[in-house]
Amino acid sequence: MDSGRRTSRLWGALRCDRRAHVGGALLGVIIVLAVAAPLLSGYDPLVTAPAQQLSPPGWLHLLGSDLFGRDVWSRLVWGGRLSLSSGVMATLIAVLCGSAIGLLSAYAGGRWDASLMRGVDMLLAFPSLLLALAIVAALGTGLTSAILAVGIAGIPRFARVMRAAALAVRTEPYIEAARVIGCRPARIVVRHLAPNVLDTLVVLASLELGYAVLNISALSFLGLGAQPPAAEWGLMLTEGRAYLRTAPWISAAPGVAITLSVLAINLVGDALRDGLGLEAQT
Repeated sequence: MDSGRRTSRLWGALRCDRRAHVGGALLGVIIVLAVAAPLLSGYDPLVTAPAQQLSPPGWLHLLGSDLFGRDVWSRLVWGGRLSLSSGVMATLIAVLCGSAIGLLSAYAGGRWDASLMRGVDMLLAFPSLLLALAIVAALGTGLTSAILAVGIAGIPRFARVMRAAALAVRTEPYIEAARVIGCRPARIVVRHLAPNVLDTLVVLASLELGYAVLNISALSFLGLGAQPPAAEWGLMLTEGRAYLRTAPWISAAPGVAITLSVLAINLVGDALRDGLGLEAQT
């Protein structure tokens, strides 16, 4: 199916899918809030105000303040920037590296394919968060390490799925024709193989983004990701857990933000998957 017809079919399916409407609207609101953080936050998210510590939600602090008197709303919208951008960067690492491994493995076949996939299968034996924890232990704590760890932990999923998608089109006539006329393997992979598995890549990347946001927040919650005084959702959760009874708003706000973000991303991803008819692959 050519790209024009494929795009028309996709948009037609998304227009009739309530998950796409709800997820897209919710994700759009979250992104707008994060992008407009400088305009929407009335306080510096890092500046402390001891006289206003643990203030309940009200006119002065819309969502209350934390132990250090920092405005929770300001930290929430600024934290959206950090959490979502970190998830995007981790997803890009997984997309680029995992897709390259999967496509090259499918095209090369033989011993290269077997060797690469054995390594991928070994990594897939571990839950992604556990694998990310091991990588952070090797790299050291910090948000950069968390992004790298979550991105690397996502590589095996992309490698396996993209290999399967590439194998389905590797024997197509246009691939064989490119071989016959002497195209270099790299050109065949980039110009002929990759564009024909793009649907699978887009769907998998959309679903991976939800995992990335959640796992980076989990690492920050465990003290292995973003470090104080950064405004990051996972870090905000862990800072408020000691005050769940006396000041529940400190943890409630980032907890709801993480939940809604991951829910919105997954709704959009599921709608894309069904719209493109890729249920079996992803």
